[in-house]
Amino acid sequence: MIVRLMNEGQYRMNDDALQRLNALDDRAGSALEREAEEEFRKELEQMVQLVLDEGERLEDGDLTPSDVLVPPSDLSLEEAHELFSGEGLIPDLPVREGAGGS
Repeated sequence: MIVRLMNEGQYRMNDDALQRLNALDDRAGSALEREAEEEFRKELEQMVQLVLDEGERLEDGDLTPSDVLVPPSDLSLEEAHELFSGEGLIPDLPVREGAGGS
């Protein structure tokens, strides 16, 4: 599975690492629900570090679509509420109003 770290690139992750990433994601989602910002950021930091440590970095020109997206660890709770779905790791960024495109 391909994981994108926002502002960091894409990484191929094995199933074992993905299970651990999902567990961290569950804890981050729980912290977000409780508005526990420090705990939320800690979980995000651990998610990012897990991908960096155990993921295989893809070339910058690789156009393989990402299966999941991990936001940066400095994400605010307000931004997180916009990005996180009920399922945890978000598959894509939400479309912002007024954003161009056809």
